[in-house]
Amino acid sequence: MKPTRSAVLSFHCLAQSIYGGRWPWLAAGIILAGATPQMVQAQGRVTISGTIKDAKTGEDLTGASIRILELPGTGTAANTYGFYTLTLPAGTYTVEASFVGYAAQPRQVTLDKSQRLDFKLAGGGQELNEVVVTGRSSQANISKAQSGVETLDMKQIAKVPVLFGEKDVIKTLTLLPGIKTAGEGSSGFSVRGGNVDQNLILLDEAPVYNASHLLGFFSTFNSDAIKDLTVYKGGMPAQYGGRLSSVVDIKMNDGNNQQLHGSGGIGLIASRLALEGPIVKDKGSFLVTGRRTYADIFLKLSNNETTKNARLYFYDFNAKANYTLDARNRIYFSGYLGRDVLGINTFENNYGNQTATLRFNHLFTDRLFSNTSLIYSKYDYQIKIRANDSDFSIDSKIKDWNLKQDFEFTPSSKQTLRFGLNAIYHTITPGHVTAAADAAVNSTADKTNYSLESAAYVSHEWAATDKLDFTTGLRLSAFSLLGAGTYSSYNLAGAVLSSQSYSSGQVIKTYLNLEPRLAVSYQLSDNTALKAGYARNVQNLHLLSNSAASSPTDLYVPTTNNVKPELADQLSGGYFRKLGANQGYSFSAEVYYKWLQNQIDYRDGTQLRGNQDVESTLLYGKGRAYGIEFLLKKETGRLTGWVGYTLSKSERQFTDINSGSWFNARQDRPNDLSVVGVYQLSPAWSLSGTFVASTGNAVTFPVGKYLVAGQVVSLYGQRNADRLPGYRRLDVGATLEKPQKEGHRFHHSWNFSIYNVLGRENPYSITFETNPDDPSRTQALQTALFRMVPSVTYNFNF
Repeated sequence: MKPTRSAVLSFHCLAQSIYGGRWPWLAAGIILAGATPQMVQAQGRVTISGTIKDAKTGEDLTGASIRILELPGTGTAANTYGFYTLTLPAGTYTVEASFVGYAAQPRQVTLDKSQRLDFKLAGGGQELNEVVVTGRSSQANISKAQSGVETLDMKQIAKVPVLFGEKDVIKTLTLLPGIKTAGEGSSGFSVRGGNVDQNLILLDEAPVYNASHLLGFFSTFNSDAIKDLTVYKGGMPAQYGGRLSSVVDIKMNDGNNQQLHGSGGIGLIASRLALEGPIVKDKGSFLVTGRRTYADIFLKLSNNETTKNARLYFYDFNAKANYTLDARNRIYFSGYLGRDVLGINTFENNYGNQTATLRFNHLFTDRLFSNTSLIYSKYDYQIKIRANDSDFSIDSKIKDWNLKQDFEFTPSSKQTLRFGLNAIYHTITPGHVTAAADAAVNSTADKTNYSLESAAYVSHEWAATDKLDFTTGLRLSAFSLLGAGTYSSYNLAGAVLSSQSYSSGQVIKTYLNLEPRLAVSYQLSDNTALKAGYARNVQNLHLLSNSAASSPTDLYVPTTNNVKPELADQLSGGYFRKLGANQGYSFSAEVYYKWLQNQIDYRDGTQLRGNQDVESTLLYGKGRAYGIEFLLKKETGRLTGWVGYTLSKSERQFTDINSGSWFNARQDRPNDLSVVGVYQLSPAWSLSGTFVASTGNAVTFPVGKYLVAGQVVSLYGQRNADRLPGYRRLDVGATLEKPQKEGHRFHHSWNFSIYNVLGRENPYSITFETNPDDPSRTQALQTALFRMVPSVTYNFNF
């Protein structure tokens, strides 16, 4: 059976509207490639569909499994919104819904016509005693084609010891193989050799451009507001784009639609509070959370006037609401507001994020699911200097408006087709200076950039046989730089070749890129699989920084007539196996090789702050990253956790750096080891610990010095040819959590932890200065942030 002419014309029109007529038949061909014989056969079957929720809270159970007991190998998983659909031959079946930490719920149903079947799962009593690294069906890592995917949920994160006792999704994420922290005191991270800006962090679909509080000691994500987190390490599905290395997809809790519920925690330097409850029982719910540090309150107790008047705090606020209009329509709204305030004497630095997401779910048919999203995101910072001859401020911001339309079509139990499009309007102010008339610093023009980033994608998941699975995808991305503004072209030396002014809304330059994606898995047995994948990713927003770690004052610049889109091609392969008779253990080994094009660096000696001709200081080159990742997990029993190890290399090559030779990327750390364990000592007590060890960061040290006009100037060696000493840290924790009494809603626990219990002085930086006792010699001074940090946190819920 062939597709009808009307269907072909519809796909052609859809593709033509997306691509403006340039690639219509390519897109239509990709979509129609999904019209395999299984699709045609599905037309004579019946469909069951519905939602899977937590019976106690009404939360959607993302990734919950549906299977047909009479048809082994037949099943599906709920999507992000807890919705599933499954097409079967008519008959009587036992349909079972299940999710990690919940009791499976079987139902017998006679299918003589399509019908809705909703599930509400009750906790199985083991969710507090287990750490489940995937948070999904443990078999999914074997049966699904996608590799390089890890999912964390808050139950497992809660007991991992971290700095100051604050649960932190980003810090826990860096304990997984292939994901490396940018360093002590930083929330930035590197994935498979990429830069810190090459990770797309989404909070309910909204990009978060700076995910740090207090200069990196905390992440922006309040644990009480988060449901789960999924990270894709390079081989991301086609619906994601805009970054080269990874996507971190964070979902907020929907809120309890059964009863009013509260929770919170009181720690040494921060406290938090969350409240959730029904808007209308079983139909809608809300969630509000807030968190604030109070280090500034303790500073006021100091006798030192400078310290007493200092301002040092952050706050964040999350809110979410959803309402079910009817069986086919549901609406969501979520938002985030966070701010850091750092002020000492004449210096002040304020920065923060704002996001808002409005989503509308619509079920066209039992097999066609739609999600429409309007998304707002903003990150900005302001530095103020108030002194006698230096009264000025530096402002920078990036603001997005994003419209997304996503469709999910399930023609059969063996196939899922996803397609959609989105358009983002960027407003970027890289940084400009406003100075007083008598200031030693001059004001600079506000060079705000405007651009439109759009994309269309199609993705097809297909279980070709019981052993062979494919996920194919294609994404077409377009980036247009828009006026108003004056833009210059530069030669290789950074000199201006020409300049031209453009009017508001005028298209200055447009880049088009195709991004193919492919993932395939072959099951050697029920417990063993081999996987391989290829992905091309494109990035059009670039972070400029003089440090390896992400900083609140880094500059974002868009792709322009000089700055080309960054490109990455990644090949990966892996071996995945479930171990042990009870399926309690799992092991994976993944290899990858990544080619990077149009990488950006700066000329030696460049000062980025307030630089109005920053593009004249940039260099463009290429990179490569490769490695192997090992992960051994224990998912059940009293002792749970994982051991991860990464052996890798990340290098860059620029014509004007190191005479064109390859050199280590700043984030290159060949060896990285993490061990995480949680032991349920008794029903009340659990013990936990983490150990991390890694090669030191790549840095550039001076190799000599010379005199210039009576001043000693250091002579530096090749770029990133040296290293900081290796990093080692052991953290331990204990949680006292008394079982909740029957009929009592109030429940509480105590968490005790020690960060860096061995007191090792891990290097944060090394600086070089002249030895005061012997000016002919240079001495190295190492700075360490933390030796041993004990903390205690009181958590409660009601």
